Amino acid sequence: MASDLVIVYHRQPYEEVEENGKIVFKENKSPNGIVPTLKGFFGRVEKGAWIAWKLAEDAANPDFERVIEIEDSYGKYSVTRLPLTSDQVSSFYHITSKEAFWPILHSFKERYNYDPVDWPTFREVNWSFAEAAAAEAAPGAVVWVHDYNLWLVPGYLRKLRPDVKISFFHHTPFPSADMFNVLPWRREIVESLLACDVVGFHIPRYAVNFVHVSQSLLEVGPVMRKDVNPDFIWEGTALSDRRVPEAVMYKGRKIRISSAPVGIDWDFIQDLAGSEQTRENASSIRSELGDARLILSVGRTDYTKGGVQQLESYERLLQSNPDLHGKVRLMHVSVGANRNMAAYNEIQSEIEQVVGRINGTFGSFEWQPVALISTAVPFKDLIAYYQLADVCWITPLADGMNLVCKEYAAARVDGDGVLVLSEFAGAAVELSSAVITNPFSHRSMDMGIEQALAMPEEERRQRMALMRKTVEKYGIRAWAEDQMSYFTDGDVGDVLSAAAS
Repeated sequence: MASDLVIVYHRQPYEEVEENGKIVFKENKSPNGIVPTLKGFFGRVEKGAWIAWKLAEDAANPDFERVIEIEDSYGKYSVTRLPLTSDQVSSFYHITSKEAFWPILHSFKERYNYDPVDWPTFREVNWSFAEAAAAEAAPGAVVWVHDYNLWLVPGYLRKLRPDVKISFFHHTPFPSADMFNVLPWRREIVESLLACDVVGFHIPRYAVNFVHVSQSLLEVGPVMRKDVNPDFIWEGTALSDRRVPEAVMYKGRKIRISSAPVGIDWDFIQDLAGSEQTRENASSIRSELGDARLILSVGRTDYTKGGVQQLESYERLLQSNPDLHGKVRLMHVSVGANRNMAAYNEIQSEIEQVVGRINGTFGSFEWQPVALISTAVPFKDLIAYYQLADVCWITPLADGMNLVCKEYAAARVDGDGVLVLSEFAGAAVELSSAVITNPFSHRSMDMGIEQALAMPEEERRQRMALMRKTVEKYGIRAWAEDQMSYFTDGDVGDVLSAAAS
Protein backbone atom coordinates (compact mmCIF):
# COMPACT_ATOMS: atom_id res chain seq x y z
CA MET A 1 0.00 0.00 0.00
CA ALA A 2 1.39 3.40 -1.00
CA SER A 3 1.82 6.10 1.65
CA ASP A 4 -0.04 9.38 2.12
CA LEU A 5 2.88 10.89 4.06
CA VAL A 6 6.54 10.09 3.38
CA ILE A 7 9.15 11.54 5.74
CA VAL A 8 12.68 11.68 4.35
CA TYR A 9 15.36 12.06 7.02
CA HIS A 10 18.88 10.66 7.22
CA ARG A 11 18.33 9.05 10.65
CA GLN A 12 16.28 5.92 11.24
CA PRO A 13 13.19 6.54 13.44
CA TYR A 14 14.20 4.15 16.22
CA GLU A 15 17.17 2.82 18.12
CA GLU A 16 18.48 -0.44 16.74
CA VAL A 17 19.95 -2.63 19.51
CA GLU A 18 20.97 -6.25 19.87
CA GLU A 19 19.34 -8.28 22.62
CA ASN A 20 20.04 -11.99 23.11
CA GLY A 21 21.60 -12.18 19.66
CA LYS A 22 18.58 -10.60 17.96
CA ILE A 23 18.14 -7.10 16.50
CA VAL A 24 15.38 -5.18 18.29
CA PHE A 25 13.93 -1.80 17.31
CA LYS A 26 13.24 0.49 20.28
CA GLU A 27 11.67 3.91 20.46
CA ASN A 28 14.07 6.84 20.74
CA LYS A 29 14.93 7.81 24.31
CA SER A 30 15.20 11.55 23.71
CA PRO A 31 11.86 13.32 24.27
CA ASN A 32 12.93 16.47 22.44
CA GLY A 33 14.59 14.98 19.40
CA ILE A 34 12.88 15.80 16.13
CA VAL A 35 12.34 12.11 15.37
CA PRO A 36 9.50 11.47 17.90
CA THR A 37 7.75 14.64 16.74
CA LEU A 38 7.90 13.62 13.09
CA LYS A 39 6.59 10.15 13.88
CA GLY A 40 3.62 11.80 15.55
CA PHE A 41 2.40 12.88 12.11
CA PHE A 42 1.81 9.25 11.11
CA GLY A 43 -1.23 9.19 13.37
CA ARG A 44 -2.91 11.66 11.01
CA VAL A 45 -2.75 9.51 7.88
CA GLU A 46 -3.95 6.09 6.81
CA LYS A 47 -0.45 5.00 5.78
CA GLY A 48 2.93 6.59 6.53
CA ALA A 49 6.50 5.82 5.53
CA TRP A 50 10.00 6.88 6.55
CA ILE A 51 13.11 6.95 4.34
CA ALA A 52 16.55 6.75 6.00
CA TRP A 53 19.98 5.25 5.43
CA LYS A 54 21.63 2.29 7.11
CA LEU A 55 25.28 1.31 7.08
CA ALA A 56 25.95 -1.80 4.98
CA GLU A 57 29.14 -3.66 4.20
CA ASP A 58 27.89 -4.35 0.69
CA ALA A 59 25.21 -2.06 -0.72
CA ALA A 60 24.41 -4.64 -3.39
CA ASN A 61 23.84 -7.51 -0.96
CA PRO A 62 20.50 -9.11 -1.97
CA ASP A 63 19.89 -10.23 1.63
CA PHE A 64 19.87 -6.67 2.95
CA GLU A 65 16.45 -6.01 4.51
CA ARG A 66 15.53 -2.81 2.71
CA VAL A 67 11.95 -2.30 3.93
CA ILE A 68 10.72 -3.11 7.43
CA GLU A 69 7.35 -2.59 9.10
CA ILE A 70 7.28 -0.84 12.47
CA GLU A 71 4.49 -0.75 15.03
CA ASP A 72 5.04 1.40 18.11
CA SER A 73 3.18 4.00 20.17
CA TYR A 74 3.00 6.22 17.08
CA GLY A 75 1.17 3.59 15.02
CA LYS A 76 2.13 1.42 12.07
CA TYR A 77 4.47 2.69 9.38
CA SER A 78 7.08 1.35 7.01
CA VAL A 79 10.76 2.26 6.99
CA THR A 80 12.83 2.10 3.83
CA ARG A 81 16.53 1.76 4.71
CA LEU A 82 18.97 2.74 1.98
CA PRO A 83 22.15 0.64 2.22
CA LEU A 84 25.21 2.91 2.23
CA THR A 85 28.77 1.68 2.53
CA SER A 86 31.18 3.27 4.99
CA ASP A 87 32.89 5.03 2.06
CA GLN A 88 29.57 6.50 0.92
CA VAL A 89 28.71 7.65 4.44
CA SER A 90 32.12 9.24 4.82
CA SER A 91 31.84 11.06 1.50
CA PHE A 92 28.17 12.08 1.72
CA TYR A 93 27.96 12.91 5.42
CA HIS A 94 31.36 13.40 7.07
CA ILE A 95 33.06 15.18 4.17
CA THR A 96 30.51 16.94 1.96
CA SER A 97 27.91 17.69 4.64
CA LYS A 98 30.21 18.37 7.59
CA GLU A 99 33.40 19.76 6.02
CA ALA A 100 31.87 21.77 3.17
CA PHE A 101 28.24 22.58 4.05
CA TRP A 102 28.35 22.82 7.86
CA PRO A 103 30.95 25.62 8.12
CA ILE A 104 29.25 27.69 5.42
CA LEU A 105 25.79 27.29 7.00
CA HIS A 106 27.21 28.57 10.28
CA SER A 107 29.26 31.32 8.59
CA PHE A 108 32.71 29.83 9.32
CA LYS A 109 34.16 30.41 5.87
CA GLU A 110 37.69 29.82 7.12
CA ARG A 111 36.79 26.21 7.99
CA TYR A 112 35.23 25.45 4.61
CA ASN A 113 36.99 22.52 2.92
CA TYR A 114 36.13 22.08 -0.76
CA ASP A 115 39.01 19.87 -1.92
CA PRO A 116 37.91 16.44 -0.65
CA VAL A 117 34.26 16.81 -1.74
CA ASP A 118 33.00 14.07 -4.06
CA TRP A 119 29.94 15.76 -5.53
CA PRO A 120 28.90 12.80 -7.71
CA THR A 121 28.55 10.65 -4.56
CA PHE A 122 26.44 13.32 -2.85
CA ARG A 123 24.19 13.40 -5.91
CA GLU A 124 24.03 9.62 -5.99
CA VAL A 125 22.95 9.34 -2.34
CA ASN A 126 20.34 12.10 -2.72
CA TRP A 127 19.02 10.40 -5.87
CA SER A 128 18.62 7.17 -3.89
CA PHE A 129 16.54 8.99 -1.26
CA ALA A 130 14.41 10.59 -3.97
CA GLU A 131 13.86 7.26 -5.76
CA ALA A 132 12.79 5.59 -2.53
CA ALA A 133 10.37 8.42 -1.72
CA ALA A 134 8.95 8.33 -5.25
CA ALA A 135 8.37 4.59 -5.00
CA GLU A 136 6.64 4.86 -1.63
CA ALA A 137 4.39 7.91 -2.18
CA ALA A 138 0.73 7.53 -3.10
CA PRO A 139 -0.70 9.78 -5.84
CA GLY A 140 -0.74 13.35 -4.54
CA ALA A 141 1.01 12.36 -1.30
CA VAL A 142 3.00 14.74 0.89
CA VAL A 143 6.75 14.09 0.96
CA TRP A 144 8.50 15.92 3.80
CA VAL A 145 12.29 16.20 3.43
CA HIS A 146 14.54 17.23 6.32
CA ASP A 147 17.83 19.08 6.46
CA TYR A 148 20.74 20.17 4.37
CA ASN A 149 22.36 16.80 3.65
CA LEU A 150 19.29 16.02 1.51
CA TRP A 151 19.27 19.32 -0.38
CA LEU A 152 19.02 17.68 -3.80
CA VAL A 153 16.14 15.34 -3.00
CA PRO A 154 13.32 17.81 -3.83
CA GLY A 155 14.66 18.54 -7.31
CA TYR A 156 15.07 14.87 -8.18
CA LEU A 157 11.71 13.98 -6.67
CA ARG A 158 9.90 16.68 -8.65
CA LYS A 159 11.16 15.06 -11.86
CA LEU A 160 10.25 11.56 -10.74
CA ARG A 161 6.86 12.40 -9.23
CA PRO A 162 5.48 15.78 -10.34
CA ASP A 163 2.15 14.92 -8.66
CA VAL A 164 3.40 14.85 -5.06
CA LYS A 165 3.49 17.77 -2.64
CA ILE A 166 7.05 18.43 -1.41
CA SER A 167 7.93 20.18 1.84
CA PHE A 168 11.46 20.79 3.12
CA PHE A 169 12.50 21.88 6.63
CA HIS A 170 15.94 23.34 7.28
CA HIS A 171 17.16 22.55 10.82
CA THR A 172 20.34 24.66 10.69
CA PRO A 173 20.92 28.36 10.08
CA PHE A 174 20.70 29.52 6.47
CA PRO A 175 23.42 32.10 5.75
CA SER A 176 23.49 35.30 3.73
CA ALA A 177 24.17 35.27 -0.01
CA ASP A 178 27.82 36.33 0.26
CA MET A 179 28.42 33.32 2.53
CA PHE A 180 26.21 30.68 0.89
CA ASN A 181 27.47 31.50 -2.60
CA VAL A 182 30.93 30.29 -1.64
CA LEU A 183 29.55 26.84 -2.46
CA PRO A 184 30.27 25.99 -6.11
CA TRP A 185 27.06 23.89 -6.23
CA ARG A 186 24.90 26.82 -5.05
CA ARG A 187 22.66 27.05 -8.12
CA GLU A 188 21.94 23.32 -8.19
CA ILE A 189 21.07 23.34 -4.49
CA VAL A 190 18.76 26.36 -4.67
CA GLU A 191 17.00 25.11 -7.80
CA SER A 192 16.28 21.87 -5.96
CA LEU A 193 14.80 23.71 -2.97
CA LEU A 194 12.65 25.81 -5.29
CA ALA A 195 11.15 22.58 -6.60
CA CYS A 196 9.35 22.34 -3.24
CA ASP A 197 5.85 23.51 -2.43
CA VAL A 198 6.99 24.63 1.05
CA VAL A 199 10.47 25.49 2.36
CA GLY A 200 10.65 25.88 6.15
CA PHE A 201 13.11 27.55 8.54
CA HIS A 202 13.30 28.16 12.30
CA ILE A 203 13.26 31.95 12.30
CA PRO A 204 12.52 34.80 9.86
CA ARG A 205 16.21 35.68 9.36
CA TYR A 206 16.97 32.32 7.77
CA ALA A 207 13.96 32.66 5.45
CA VAL A 208 15.08 36.16 4.46
CA ASN A 209 18.57 34.85 3.69
CA PHE A 210 17.19 32.01 1.59
CA VAL A 211 15.16 34.37 -0.57
CA HIS A 212 18.14 36.70 -1.04
CA VAL A 213 20.30 33.75 -2.10
CA SER A 214 17.62 32.58 -4.52
CA GLN A 215 17.30 36.04 -6.05
CA SER A 216 21.07 36.33 -6.42
CA LEU A 217 21.22 33.16 -8.50
CA LEU A 218 17.90 32.82 -10.33
CA GLU A 219 14.99 34.82 -11.73
CA VAL A 220 12.92 34.57 -8.57
CA GLY A 221 9.98 36.89 -7.96
CA PRO A 222 7.78 38.45 -7.04
CA VAL A 223 8.24 37.92 -3.31
CA MET A 224 5.22 38.07 -1.00
CA ARG A 225 6.06 39.33 2.49
CA LYS A 226 4.28 39.75 5.80
CA ASP A 227 4.98 41.27 9.22
CA VAL A 228 6.91 39.08 11.63
CA ASN A 229 5.05 37.73 14.66
CA PRO A 230 5.63 40.37 17.41
CA ASP A 231 6.76 37.57 19.75
CA PHE A 232 9.82 37.13 17.52
CA ILE A 233 10.85 40.78 17.23
CA TRP A 234 13.47 42.20 19.58
CA GLU A 235 16.22 44.58 18.58
CA GLY A 236 18.51 43.24 21.28
CA THR A 237 19.47 40.22 19.19
CA ALA A 238 21.42 40.09 15.94
CA LEU A 239 18.89 37.71 14.34
CA SER A 240 15.70 39.78 14.64
CA ASP A 241 13.71 40.85 11.54
CA ARG A 242 10.49 42.83 11.09
CA ARG A 243 9.38 41.53 7.69
CA VAL A 244 9.57 37.96 6.42
CA PRO A 245 8.88 36.36 3.03
CA GLU A 246 5.87 34.06 3.01
CA ALA A 247 5.98 33.01 -0.67
CA VAL A 248 8.00 33.44 -3.86
CA MET A 249 7.27 32.72 -7.51
CA TYR A 250 9.67 30.71 -9.66
CA LYS A 251 8.99 29.41 -13.17
CA GLY A 252 5.27 29.97 -12.73
CA ARG A 253 5.10 28.08 -9.44
CA LYS A 254 4.34 29.46 -5.98
CA ILE A 255 6.70 28.28 -3.24
CA ARG A 256 5.50 28.90 0.32
CA ILE A 257 8.11 30.01 2.89
CA SER A 258 7.61 28.94 6.51
CA SER A 259 9.25 30.45 9.61
CA ALA A 260 8.48 28.46 12.76
CA PRO A 261 10.83 27.58 15.64
CA VAL A 262 11.06 23.98 16.79
CA GLY A 263 10.20 23.77 20.49
CA ILE A 264 10.30 21.24 23.32
CA ASP A 265 7.76 18.82 24.77
CA TRP A 266 6.51 21.03 27.60
CA ASP A 267 4.16 18.51 29.21
CA PHE A 268 6.78 15.76 29.25
CA ILE A 269 9.32 18.00 30.97
CA GLN A 270 6.75 19.24 33.51
CA ASP A 271 5.95 15.65 34.47
CA LEU A 272 9.62 14.72 34.71
CA ALA A 273 10.49 17.88 36.65
CA GLY A 274 7.85 17.09 39.26
CA SER A 275 8.71 13.40 39.66
CA GLU A 276 10.04 11.82 42.82
CA GLN A 277 13.08 10.51 40.92
CA THR A 278 14.04 14.05 39.88
CA ARG A 279 13.69 15.28 43.47
CA GLU A 280 15.98 12.49 44.66
CA ASN A 281 18.51 13.21 41.91
CA ALA A 282 18.48 16.92 42.72
CA SER A 283 18.99 16.24 46.41
CA SER A 284 21.98 14.03 45.67
CA ILE A 285 23.55 16.63 43.38
CA ARG A 286 23.00 19.40 45.94
CA SER A 287 24.75 17.36 48.60
CA GLU A 288 27.75 17.00 46.31
CA LEU A 289 27.82 20.72 45.45
CA GLY A 290 27.52 21.90 49.02
CA ASP A 291 27.07 25.68 49.13
CA ALA A 292 28.65 26.29 45.71
CA ARG A 293 26.49 27.95 43.06
CA LEU A 294 26.15 25.92 39.88
CA ILE A 295 26.70 27.29 36.37
CA LEU A 296 25.60 24.76 33.76
CA SER A 297 26.62 24.63 30.09
CA VAL A 298 25.40 21.86 27.79
CA GLY A 299 26.27 21.37 24.12
CA ARG A 300 28.15 19.35 21.52
CA THR A 301 31.87 19.50 20.89
CA ASP A 302 31.71 21.67 17.80
CA TYR A 303 33.48 24.87 16.79
CA THR A 304 30.06 26.51 16.30
CA LYS A 305 29.16 26.05 19.98
CA GLY A 306 31.70 28.48 21.41
CA GLY A 307 32.91 26.16 24.15
CA VAL A 308 36.47 27.51 24.25
CA GLN A 309 35.31 31.13 24.29
CA GLN A 310 32.94 30.40 27.16
CA LEU A 311 35.61 28.67 29.23
CA GLU A 312 38.00 31.57 28.68
CA SER A 313 35.28 33.94 29.92
CA TYR A 314 34.91 31.80 33.04
CA GLU A 315 38.67 31.95 33.52
CA ARG A 316 38.54 35.77 33.37
CA LEU A 317 35.63 35.73 35.84
CA LEU A 318 37.72 33.85 38.39
CA GLN A 319 40.72 36.10 37.76
CA SER A 320 38.80 39.32 38.37
CA ASN A 321 36.55 38.00 41.17
CA PRO A 322 38.65 36.14 43.75
CA ASP A 323 35.68 36.31 46.13
CA LEU A 324 33.97 33.71 43.91
CA HIS A 325 36.71 31.12 44.48
CA GLY A 326 35.19 28.08 46.12
CA LYS A 327 31.68 29.53 45.74
CA VAL A 328 30.87 28.73 42.09
CA ARG A 329 31.30 25.66 39.94
CA LEU A 330 30.92 25.32 36.19
CA MET A 331 29.60 22.02 34.88
CA HIS A 332 30.60 22.09 31.21
CA VAL A 333 28.97 19.29 29.23
CA SER A 334 30.58 19.02 25.80
CA VAL A 335 29.58 15.81 24.04
CA GLY A 336 31.83 14.66 21.20
CA ALA A 337 30.17 14.97 17.79
CA ASN A 338 32.40 12.76 15.63
CA ARG A 339 35.80 11.52 16.69
CA ASN A 340 36.69 10.68 13.07
CA MET A 341 36.79 14.35 12.09
CA ALA A 342 39.92 16.39 12.76
CA ALA A 343 38.05 19.67 13.32
CA TYR A 344 36.12 18.23 16.28
CA ASN A 345 39.19 16.60 17.77
CA GLU A 346 40.95 19.98 17.69
CA ILE A 347 38.09 21.64 19.57
CA GLN A 348 37.95 18.86 22.15
CA SER A 349 41.69 19.22 22.72
CA GLU A 350 41.37 23.00 23.14
CA ILE A 351 38.51 22.59 25.61
CA GLU A 352 40.49 20.08 27.67
CA GLN A 353 43.53 22.39 27.72
CA VAL A 354 41.54 25.39 28.97
CA VAL A 355 39.75 23.30 31.61
CA GLY A 356 43.07 21.91 32.79
CA ARG A 357 44.53 25.41 33.00
CA ILE A 358 41.57 26.75 35.00
CA ASN A 359 41.52 23.86 37.46
CA GLY A 360 45.31 23.96 37.79
CA THR A 361 45.39 27.72 38.41
CA PHE A 362 42.40 28.19 40.67
CA GLY A 363 41.49 24.76 42.02
CA SER A 364 42.30 23.32 45.40
CA PHE A 365 41.88 20.04 47.20
CA GLU A 366 38.42 21.15 48.33
CA TRP A 367 37.23 22.89 45.15
CA GLN A 368 37.32 22.08 41.43
CA PRO A 369 36.23 25.16 39.42
CA VAL A 370 35.22 23.21 36.28
CA ALA A 371 33.76 19.74 35.84
CA LEU A 372 34.15 18.73 32.19
CA ILE A 373 31.68 16.06 31.05
CA SER A 374 32.39 14.62 27.59
CA THR A 375 29.61 12.01 27.49
CA ALA A 376 25.89 12.56 27.13
CA VAL A 377 24.01 13.07 30.40
CA PRO A 378 20.75 11.02 30.55
CA PHE A 379 17.82 13.39 30.12
CA LYS A 380 16.18 12.44 33.43
CA ASP A 381 19.43 13.36 35.21
CA LEU A 382 19.83 16.54 33.16
CA ILE A 383 16.45 17.78 34.40
CA ALA A 384 17.76 17.65 37.97
CA TYR A 385 20.85 19.64 36.99
CA TYR A 386 18.64 22.21 35.27
CA GLN A 387 16.64 22.62 38.48
CA LEU A 388 19.78 23.22 40.55
CA ALA A 389 21.67 25.43 38.10
CA ASP A 390 21.72 29.03 39.29
CA VAL A 391 22.78 29.95 35.76
CA CYS A 392 22.38 28.11 32.46
CA TRP A 393 25.11 29.42 30.16
CA ILE A 394 24.40 28.81 26.45
CA THR A 395 26.67 30.86 24.20
CA PRO A 396 27.11 29.33 20.73
CA LEU A 397 28.86 31.34 18.03
CA ALA A 398 26.09 30.18 15.68
CA ASP A 399 23.13 27.88 16.25
CA GLY A 400 20.04 27.20 14.17
CA MET A 401 17.81 27.08 17.26
CA ASN A 402 19.10 25.46 20.51
CA LEU A 403 16.71 23.45 22.63
CA VAL A 404 18.86 23.26 25.78
CA CYS A 405 17.92 26.80 26.78
CA LYS A 406 14.24 25.95 26.32
CA GLU A 407 14.61 22.74 28.34
CA TYR A 408 16.17 24.77 31.15
CA ALA A 409 13.25 27.19 31.30
CA ALA A 410 10.72 24.36 31.16
CA ALA A 411 12.46 22.45 33.96
CA ARG A 412 12.47 25.44 36.31
CA VAL A 413 9.09 24.74 37.87
CA ASP A 414 10.30 26.74 40.88
CA GLY A 415 10.34 29.89 38.74
CA ASP A 416 13.97 30.74 39.57
CA GLY A 417 17.23 30.63 37.64
CA VAL A 418 18.96 32.78 35.01
CA LEU A 419 19.59 31.99 31.36
CA VAL A 420 22.59 33.61 29.67
CA LEU A 421 22.08 33.17 25.93
CA SER A 422 24.07 34.04 22.81
CA GLU A 423 22.34 36.45 20.46
CA PHE A 424 23.47 34.18 17.62
CA ALA A 425 21.31 31.27 18.71
CA GLY A 426 17.99 31.14 16.88
CA ALA A 427 16.23 30.75 20.24
CA ALA A 428 17.35 34.27 21.25
CA VAL A 429 14.69 35.69 18.94
CA GLU A 430 12.06 34.14 21.23
CA LEU A 431 13.76 34.39 24.63
CA SER A 432 14.41 38.12 24.94
CA SER A 433 14.06 37.95 28.75
CA ALA A 434 17.29 35.98 28.96
CA VAL A 435 20.57 37.79 29.56
CA ILE A 436 21.60 38.18 25.93
CA THR A 437 25.31 38.18 25.23
CA ASN A 438 27.71 38.37 22.28
CA PRO A 439 30.18 35.46 22.37
CA PHE A 440 32.55 37.31 20.01
CA SER A 441 33.05 40.03 22.64
CA HIS A 442 35.06 39.41 25.81
CA ARG A 443 33.37 42.35 27.48
CA SER A 444 29.86 41.19 26.59
CA MET A 445 30.53 37.61 27.69
CA ASP A 446 32.11 38.65 30.99
CA MET A 447 29.39 41.18 31.80
CA GLY A 448 26.70 38.62 30.98
CA ILE A 449 27.89 35.97 33.42
CA GLU A 450 28.62 38.57 36.12
CA GLN A 451 25.13 40.05 35.69
CA ALA A 452 23.58 36.61 35.98
CA LEU A 453 25.43 35.76 39.19
CA ALA A 454 24.58 39.13 40.77
CA MET A 455 20.93 39.27 39.67
CA PRO A 456 18.44 39.76 42.54
CA GLU A 457 15.74 37.14 43.05
CA GLU A 458 12.83 39.36 42.00
CA GLU A 459 14.41 40.09 38.62
CA ARG A 460 15.34 36.43 38.14
CA ARG A 461 11.76 35.36 38.69
CA GLN A 462 10.32 38.04 36.41
CA ARG A 463 12.61 37.03 33.57
CA MET A 464 12.02 33.32 34.10
CA ALA A 465 8.23 33.75 34.14
CA LEU A 466 8.37 35.42 30.72
CA MET A 467 10.65 32.71 29.34
CA ARG A 468 8.49 29.89 30.61
CA LYS A 469 5.41 31.47 29.07
CA THR A 470 7.12 31.68 25.67
CA VAL A 471 8.60 28.19 25.82
CA GLU A 472 5.21 26.71 26.68
CA LYS A 473 3.43 28.68 23.95
CA TYR A 474 5.89 27.73 21.22
CA GLY A 475 6.46 24.10 22.17
CA ILE A 476 6.88 21.18 19.82
CA ARG A 477 3.13 20.87 19.30
CA ALA A 478 2.90 24.48 18.11
CA TRP A 479 5.62 23.77 15.56
CA ALA A 480 3.88 20.58 14.45
CA GLU A 481 0.58 22.37 13.96
CA ASP A 482 2.27 25.15 12.02
CA GLN A 483 3.81 22.61 9.67
CA MET A 484 0.50 20.77 9.35
CA SER A 485 -1.21 24.01 8.33
CA TYR A 486 0.93 24.08 5.19
CA PHE A 487 0.12 20.47 4.40
CA THR A 488 -3.60 21.07 4.69
CA ASP A 489 -3.62 24.48 2.98
CA GLY A 490 -5.24 24.51 -0.43
CA ASP A 491 -2.04 25.82 -2.03
CA VAL A 492 -0.15 22.74 -0.91
CA GLY A 493 -2.75 20.02 -1.03
CA ASP A 494 -5.49 18.58 1.12
CA VAL A 495 -3.97 15.12 1.51
CA LEU A 496 -3.96 15.32 5.29
CA SER A 497 -6.89 17.64 5.89
CA ALA A 498 -9.46 14.97 6.67
CA ALA A 499 -7.15 13.16 9.06
CA ALA A 500 -6.05 16.38 10.75
CA SER A 501 -9.62 17.42 11.45
